[in-house]
Parts: sequence; C-alpha cells; structure tokens
Amino acid sequence: MREYWFLLALLLGTAGSLLAQQRKIAAFQVATAPRLDGILNDGEWKDVPEAIDFITNQPTFGKPASLRTSVKVIYDNNAIYVGAQLFDDPSKVRRQLTARDQHGRADVDYFSVFLDTYKDKQNGFQFLVTSRNVQSDARLSPSYPAEWGSYGDGSWDAVWDSRVAMNKDGWSVEIRIPYSAIRFSKDDVQEWGIQFLRFARALNESSFWSPVDPAVNGFVNQFGELSGLRNLRPPLRLSLSPYISGGYRMNPPDANGNVQEQWLKSGGMDVKWGVNESFTLDATLIPDFGQVVSDPKVNNLTPFDIQFQENRPFFTEGTELFNKADIFYSRRVGRTPVGYNAVESFVADNPGYSIRENPTVTPLYNAIKFSGRNKKNLGIGVFNAVARPVDAVIRDEAKGRDSVIRTEEMANYNVVVLDKALKNRSFITFTNTNVLREGKANDANVTALDIALYDAGNRYLFNIAPRYSKIFGNGGYDGWANYTEFAKVSGKWQWSISNNIESDTYNPNDLGFLRAPNEMKTDGRLSYQVFTPTTKFLNQRYSVRLSQVFLYKPFSYQQFDVRASAFWLFKNFWDLSVELSGSPFWYNDYFELRYNFKNLKRPSWAYIGINGSTDSRKRLFAYLNGGFAESKDIYNDLFFRYNVGVRYRFSDKLSLELSNSLSNDNGQFGYAFVNEPNGEPIVARRKNLDVTTVLSGIYSFTPRMNMTVRGRHYWNKVTNVAFYNIDEKGYWYDRPFIEGNDLNVNIFNLDVFYVWDFRLGSRIIAGWKNWIDPNFTNDIVSRPKYKDNLSHTMNIRHGNEFTIRFIYFLDYQDLRKRRKA
Repeated sequence: MREYWFLLALLLGTAGSLLAQQRKIAAFQVATAPRLDGILNDGEWKDVPEAIDFITNQPTFGKPASLRTSVKVIYDNNAIYVGAQLFDDPSKVRRQLTARDQHGRADVDYFSVFLDTYKDKQNGFQFLVTSRNVQSDARLSPSYPAEWGSYGDGSWDAVWDSRVAMNKDGWSVEIRIPYSAIRFSKDDVQEWGIQFLRFARALNESSFWSPVDPAVNGFVNQFGELSGLRNLRPPLRLSLSPYISGGYRMNPPDANGNVQEQWLKSGGMDVKWGVNESFTLDATLIPDFGQVVSDPKVNNLTPFDIQFQENRPFFTEGTELFNKADIFYSRRVGRTPVGYNAVESFVADNPGYSIRENPTVTPLYNAIKFSGRNKKNLGIGVFNAVARPVDAVIRDEAKGRDSVIRTEEMANYNVVVLDKALKNRSFITFTNTNVLREGKANDANVTALDIALYDAGNRYLFNIAPRYSKIFGNGGYDGWANYTEFAKVSGKWQWSISNNIESDTYNPNDLGFLRAPNEMKTDGRLSYQVFTPTTKFLNQRYSVRLSQVFLYKPFSYQQFDVRASAFWLFKNFWDLSVELSGSPFWYNDYFELRYNFKNLKRPSWAYIGINGSTDSRKRLFAYLNGGFAESKDIYNDLFFRYNVGVRYRFSDKLSLELSNSLSNDNGQFGYAFVNEPNGEPIVARRKNLDVTTVLSGIYSFTPRMNMTVRGRHYWNKVTNVAFYNIDEKGYWYDRPFIEGNDLNVNIFNLDVFYVWDFRLGSRIIAGWKNWIDPNFTNDIVSRPKYKDNLSHTMNIRHGNEFTIRFIYFLDYQDLRKRRKA
C-alpha cells in the first residue's frame, strides 16, 4: 500500500513538473535531406532527441496522453524537417479522406507542428497532416482564438511537402517545410517557439507536447522552445503561378425575357516575392475570381447590409495583419457595381429596353499585398488594389440603339498596417484604409489605433481602440469611434466590462463594414468554465451578459437586454447548450424606419434556445438548434426557429450533409417600404417565414483530388397583416390596409467543383454553377407552400456557367536546382 501511494505521488509530481516547466527540444543540422516517404529509417533521424510525454488538452486538460508520440526535428540548408511516430493499434487509426484544410469533425487522425519563428508569443505558422496525407495549414495571430480544433487563419496556403506511412506500431509522418514557406530572421543562432499536436479520433483526444491550458489566455504563448538553429540563411523566395481559364455563361432571363450569353476567357499570374528574410510581396495580375462558392443571399428586410464571407483566395490568404483592426472588409474590393440594381430596375420598368451587358462584379486590374514581421517584432502590411471602371449596356429595341451607363467608377483601395508586438503578449497596432475614386464619386479614409496591454501574469487585459473616419467630396464629413475594455482573461472565472461609442457621422464602410453608427453600447460579461471531468460532463461553461445601448446623437435610451447561456460536453461526446435572453422593457429602434432616426417602439421579448449535436465520430452525425420568443406586450406574436442537419459518411471517400432551417415570426414589425405623401414612413406588421434547405457533399478520389457539391434553396414569404402610422414617441396606430405588398421570394444556387492538385502548388479546377435570378418572385396566392415554390423554382429557366482553370506553380529554387543539375 505504501508503494502505491509513493508511485501515485511520483506520477502526480512528474505531471506537475511537466506542466510547470517550459518544454525544450534541440534541432539537429544534417548535411543531406532525408528521403521523404513517411518512414523514419533514414540515418538523418538517428540519435536525434525526441519530443515525448504529450499532455491532453481536450476533452480534459492536464493528463498524460493516452497514446505515446515521438517527434524529432532536423534541418539543412533548404528546409526544416519534422518526423513523428504516432503509436497506436493500426486498426484503430481513423483514415477518412478530406479536402485540404477540411479535417475538422472528419473521421481522421492528424499530427500538427506549430512554429513561432520570431518567438513573439503571438504569431506563427501551423502545418498539419492527416493519416491520409491530406494537408492543412494556417497563420497564427492574436486575432484567431485557439479553440475546438481551429488554431488560426486556415485560408492561408503554403507550398510544403509531407508523407505518411502505416506500420505495426501505428502510423508515422515526415514533413518538409521549405524556408521559402515561412519567415525568420538572419541571426546566426536562433531559438523558435515550437509546438506539436496529436489528435486521435477514436478517443476524441487532443494532446500537446507543451501543455496548452484552456484556462490560460492565448495559444502561441504556451509553446515550447526549439534551439540549436544555426546559420540559417533565408533563400530568395520567388514563385510564379500563371493561370489560364475559360468557360461559358448563360444568365437567367431578365425582366423582359431576354437572355445574355457570354464566352469566358482569362489569363493572369500570381507572384510571390520575398523582398528580404522578413517581408513578402504578393501580387495578382489580371485576377479572375469566378470559381468561388455562391453567397447565401436572402431577402433582406432590415435596414443594414448583409456581411458575406470572403471566398476569394487572394483576399483570404495571409491577411490576418490587415484584418486585425476589423476595419477592412475585403468584399468591398470587386464589389457589385453601385449602379447594377438601377439598371435592372430601369429595364424592368421599361419593356422596350433590354440589357446587353450589366456586370455583377467589378473586375480588378491588379492587387498586391506586402507584409511581414522583422526581428524587432514590428509587423508591416501594405495592401493595394485597383478596380476597373464598369459600364452597363442597354438596348432600345424599337430604335436598335445601345446606351452605355457607368455603374462603377475606377477605384484605388489601400490598407497600411504597423503592428508592434510588446512584452507579455501586448501589442499596439496602427491601421489606415483609404479609397480613391475617379469622377465625382467620394473618396474615403479611416484611421484606427489598437492598444492591448496584458499584465505579466497574463490574467488581465486593458484594451483601447479609437477610430477616425473622413469622407471627401461633395457633402464630405468626418466621424469617430472608440472601444474600451477591461477584462480578466485567464482562469475559471473570467469577466469583462466594455464600452463602444460610434458618433453619428462615423463611416468606415467604403472599405470596412459597420451596420450602423450613432450608438453607445456598454457590456458586462461574466463566465465560469470547468475543464475537469465530473460524473456526467467532460467540461462545462456558463456565462451571463448584460448590455445597455443608447443612441449617441441625440442621446437617448435605446435598449437593455440580458443573455445567459450554458454549455455541456457529455462523456459520450454529445453536447448541449441552452440560452435564455431577452429585453424586459419596451425599447426604441432608431434605424428600422430609415427616416432621420425616427423612433419605432418595440415591445419587450424573451427567448429560449437550445443547441446540440451528437458524437461526430459516428457515420451518422446530427445537430439541432432552435428556439422561440414571445412578448408579454403583443398578442399572438410568437417567433420560433430551428436548424436541423444530418451528415452521413458512406465511406472514407464519400460523405453527404443535408440541413433544413426555418424561422417564423408571427409579429414582425418593420418598415413597409412605402411612405405617406408627406414622406412619413409606414410600418407593417407581417408574418415572415424563412425556409432554407442545403445539400452538400464531397467525394475524395485521392488526398489531392476531390469533387464537392453544394445546392441551396431559400424561400421567404412575407404576408402583411396590418399597417400603421407612427406618433412622435414611436408608438404605432392603425391606418388603412395597403394591398399588393406581400412577397414570395426564391433564391437557388448549385455549385459543383472538381479540384486536382496534380503537383505541389499546381492545380486544375473545373466548375459548374447553376442559379436563378435572385430578383425572381413566385405568386404568393397560387404557391403558398414550400413544396410548390421549390417545384416551380426547379422548372423555370436557370442560369448556367461552366469554367475550367489551369494553375501552374513555378518556384525559383526548384528552377535553380534543375539548372545546376
């Protein structure tokens, strides 16, 4: 018995010392590169120190990993190499094929290495390899919190190599990271931050070599140390990716039944040049962004813009520095021309005209990114893009005459960032965006300063972020905003108090995204997190938030709301979360009526929501989230919503997912999109029904070849119940009913893409897009149900686009080696 307690104390003491001390490993320099085959039997790996004794992070923190892992690091004049043996029963290693960067929630094991090459404990690189040799990579920065298997900006793609091999002890991996893929200083002797991650899918266990405590704020600051790096010489980083593309597009009929057809052809080049060891210039010449997933468009009844995800590779890869201040919304570059809808409306209202050309996007002449970080931890970023002017062409059919209408002026977009990393993970960042346009269109400029200060113990944060905007031109104006926060960011108990003020004339939207200015919002948040397992749960999270909003000018009360939530992860890896939220008093909406901040009174409300999902390791994975809201002040205004989805993995190559979401609001009060003769806005009470169905799937032929499909149908039915005028306090009173304002909107998109990475950095992409005109509406009387709308949507004439693109990667270092040979 005494020996038992002694052994237990020894194990606990060992685990405690492992958690307390920073892990260190030495890299060995080799004269020749190992053969990259996934098998660690080359002489270069012999006698190299091992990184072992991994510590769990999920589902529980602090335990020795269930499976043994051994990692070695070597380097030569061209690259750094990481070799790992991941011990396991080979029959238990999960091996689903996925697309690149899509390992999350897939049935696959993986290994990852992280590098903090400047050792600033804030920024870095991730390189991940699955057990089927599918690669993922990411850029790490303070802007991306490390949680739930995502550790950075996964849209960043580098060119590197890897191999895996199955063996009697599990599986092994070799990774080659060329120096051209990362950035580091020229110092003769260097120490980098380094981290290794192993994920065993059968156990749902994530373990790190250097322990990563989820109760500690930050991720890169918890890395270990890589020493022994001597005489590294950053190579000339120069690569070219020329492309050619072609295809055919047939648009849906316009309002008068006319169809536009177009042969598509394009060619250009992406250039990546390492100006020095720290900074890289990325340029795209004559870019073509046609082969991206369609946006999930909706019928927008709100007064605010809808923010869409960026899918164009040039604007997603390596942009974490430009996005740090959150005043750069890259979808403004190459946007839909501002005059596009005016042309569509003119032709719809004038049957004698047809559209010959009306481009839906603004093409670019070129775009560049200059970014990097020097050895003094100063990050510098410069972005520039030049957009072409855009013209629409309409035809007067009676006269046979064409007219040209300018829908977008030529524009120059710029972003400049200076980001200084300070001690204790603190930083100060200066960001400036500006837009210069031809003609009479306004120019714009926004300047932001972000200061984040952490204490030495990484427990508390003080953050201040002032902004200033200026619009130049006719009716130019300026405005300002400021965000201040004080928070406890580490530990089981965490809290924050924040205040955000936006003046009525603050406008960052020429190159940023802000739904509405003229607000002052104060938030208070408190959370409690349990990362150790109990009898029922693996971990738990509880939080409450109080929020008070005022209109800035004229200063007046807007809204008070409260939100409480709880999350539980069960031992069978099902999860459940519950939300209770509401606004207990009548409140003021100064934006809905779009009329000089005229107030619309809104009633109190209370909402209860529930979210959950099953064990994603299973072939059949399901998720559900939904809730309902009600007001004590308004009769029969029940709101409810749900989103239910199932994903089935037919094999390690094929999986499909089907989801259906519905929201139904019986008492939605909002602007009726009509006004009284004196200009006063009219309010409608309406029944608003939204239904969205999405079918998506992927078939992976090999680790570097796959086909994806995504089909989406959206239906929105708006049925007006009553119309009102508004008194001086914002309360509504009855007015006569207005006929003919109901809506029945359908949107449909189908995207199919075939991708083959036939060599490192080179790929062939073939795509097919099928869609209906987003302005298409169905008759609400004859087709009141979802099935009727879906059937009719499938039977009308759609638009079609077929494209193929060929991209070839040329690296200067490879060309130089071939020439020497």
